[in-house]
Amino acid sequence: MNKYFLVLASTALVASAYAQTPAPVVAAVAASSTATRSVNAGDASRDASNEKHIKDLHAKLHITAAEEPLWKAVADTMRANTMEVDKIVDRREAAIATATAIDDINSYADVAQAHADSVKKLSVAFAPLYTAMPDAQRKIADEVFTQRGGSDKKIARAQ
Repeated sequence: MNKYFLVLASTALVASAYAQTPAPVVAAVAASSTATRSVNAGDASRDASNEKHIKDLHAKLHITAAEEPLWKAVADTMRANTMEVDKIVDRREAAIATATAIDDINSYADVAQAHADSVKKLSVAFAPLYTAMPDAQRKIADEVFTQRGGSDKKIARAQ
């Protein structure tokens, strides 16, 4: 989740700069083509980062073979959440060249809302797995998700 906050913050910063700079029509068309290529590359990068996060979380939570079906629901939710947020971020990035200040604020709100919705969906998917975990494993999950225990145990909170 920390990575998403960084992405959101940097997107807002870049968006604000672009919103203040009008672009000629020819430059906007060229930028749109470049933005589409960058967006696709950004999606691939976010997907790869998400897959790494899923794998890391699986290891840190010590998911057992018996828990795999419940874990699959969590991982699938994380993937679906990433795709949904990606779509909204892509839409924001594609419109940035011609966005007004109000457009920028509204698109940022859309990204923030999608992120909040994703966290709620993850909570619903994670609850059955957490309930099935033995106490010792729950304690690990508590530390992983609440970032207790110092910087060596910190991970980005699940998106």
